[in-house]
Amino acid sequence: MAANTGVPTAEDERKSSRKIGVLSALWPFLRPYRLLMVTATLALVLTAALSLTLPLAVRRVVDNFRLSDTALLNQYFVAALVIAGLLAIGTGLRYALVTRLGERVVSDIRMAVFDRVIGMSPAFYEKIMTGEVLSRITTDTTLIQSVLGSSVSIALRNLLIFFGGLVLMLLTSAKLTGMVLLIVPTVIVPILVLGRRLRRISKENQDWIAASSGNAGEAIGAVQTVQAYTHEDKSRAAFARMTETAFDVSMDRIRTRAFLTVIVIFLVFSGIVGVLWMGANAVRDGGMSEGTLVQFVIYAVLVAGSVAALSEIWSELQRAAGATERLVELLTATDTVQDPAQPQTLPVPVRGQIQFDAVTFRYPARPATPALDQVSLTVEPGETVAFVGPSGAGKTTIIQMIERFYDPDSGVVRLDGIALTDMAREAYRSHVALVPQEPVIFAGSARENIRFGRPSASDAEVEAAAEAAAAHDFIEALPEGYDSEVGERGVMLSGGQKQRIAIARAILRNAPVLLLDEATSALDAESERAVQTAVDELSQGRTTLIVAHRLATVKKADRIVVMDAGRIVAVGTHDQLVAEGGLYARLARLQFTDGVAAAE
Repeated sequence: MAANTGVPTAEDERKSSRKIGVLSALWPFLRPYRLLMVTATLALVLTAALSLTLPLAVRRVVDNFRLSDTALLNQYFVAALVIAGLLAIGTGLRYALVTRLGERVVSDIRMAVFDRVIGMSPAFYEKIMTGEVLSRITTDTTLIQSVLGSSVSIALRNLLIFFGGLVLMLLTSAKLTGMVLLIVPTVIVPILVLGRRLRRISKENQDWIAASSGNAGEAIGAVQTVQAYTHEDKSRAAFARMTETAFDVSMDRIRTRAFLTVIVIFLVFSGIVGVLWMGANAVRDGGMSEGTLVQFVIYAVLVAGSVAALSEIWSELQRAAGATERLVELLTATDTVQDPAQPQTLPVPVRGQIQFDAVTFRYPARPATPALDQVSLTVEPGETVAFVGPSGAGKTTIIQMIERFYDPDSGVVRLDGIALTDMAREAYRSHVALVPQEPVIFAGSARENIRFGRPSASDAEVEAAAEAAAAHDFIEALPEGYDSEVGERGVMLSGGQKQRIAIARAILRNAPVLLLDEATSALDAESERAVQTAVDELSQGRTTLIVAHRLATVKKADRIVVMDAGRIVAVGTHDQLVAEGGLYARLARLQFTDGVAAAE
């Protein structure tokens, strides 16, 4: 899969040419339901056996048409009816059991894949689009569900009928069976040859479907930007191009499968007609009874039908193999950020000391440019440190290192003297509250969005956090107050309102380390003052790191760290840095004194 585009490459085509055996990767998900599998298999064997028994009853009926003993003939009809009833019941039971198995296993697969990808570091998502991941969780698992909930059981049933039917055909007429066996290789060869092509096409088809899903998800997620720049037509064209390509590939798959079906059905039923012609001559010559011929023909039809069904199912298995391979890629993907096998624990209480020791880091997407270059810094417990500098200086990367979204290429980041790489991420992240540069609002109520910071918080605590973040008044003004739905990604809220809810979420978390990444950038002057007061109170006794472009936001910090091109170029208070001149003094002049003159 090509990075970020989801478009299949030639290398991916080579990698996708695996055998159907990739379906064995589903066994760990099937293993917990062995009892259900055994029960379904027993029902399957029962229905196959009954299907093979029915022709015996039909033979008795046909051979005894001319008997004067009506009671005996009626008994044969009743026996055939009982077999048909048991076959119906067994088939219904098999369907219910196998469908339940398919639904249960696919639900487990979806949960396993989601559990895996939700914990992957941001580096993983630099290589794959989120729409691609969602396509694998939905579209690919739906294919597997179809196979596990239907195709596999039908395949096994038809295999039993095929082999059982051949044996009973041999017992019925060895000569006619020999003729049938001559036909089998001519049927199997095209199945195997065209099957390989179907597997490759199916994998490519799924890749293009996922690519179009990723493209659509990206465009819809940024629909306001798309519309603001009148990019609708280009977005429509890009999506249409991918969708049409997916359609063209699927048509190739359909044509191949249709051609395979034509060949198999023609060969199978041509063979049946030939065998029937030979059998009719044998009956006319007295070498075989009418009932025996009818019995043989029914077995031949069952065997032929099973071969045709197996060819169809083989195509489904090819598609499922491609889908399974794509899911296995997610389940086995190696994350660059890993928890240690035996993680250390933080001392209690957590003090909040943060240390950067000669940290160098390059983003995987930009390996030539260091985002942090030999950064060394110690933030003492309870200290408020602000990071300033031009865009791309490495300020947000500092925050991402502390959250351990990425690991340093060299150097160490420590919390209370323990390297982050020596601790479980979940354990120490619970002591950190983050307000990101772009606040994330989930579909749900305002109350639920704030409570995201601490799910166990009471309603009173949620409202207190909102008041501290200057969010209480606008939330109360919503139609249903705190229970108002804010829409997907918070579309019902303004940028400043989203940011205040994100700040309230961090306040509610009540963590010893507070990270504010441009936390007040979307606020008006009045709200910024209110939130700044809340942040000042919140930062008391907490280690607070503030990233800001507005220098007014950071003037009260205990220390200001000036960054440029991934390096720390100056550290001090506002007054000290202004007195020293340099980058900070220039930024201060632009914002506080000579901004208009500088702009001119």
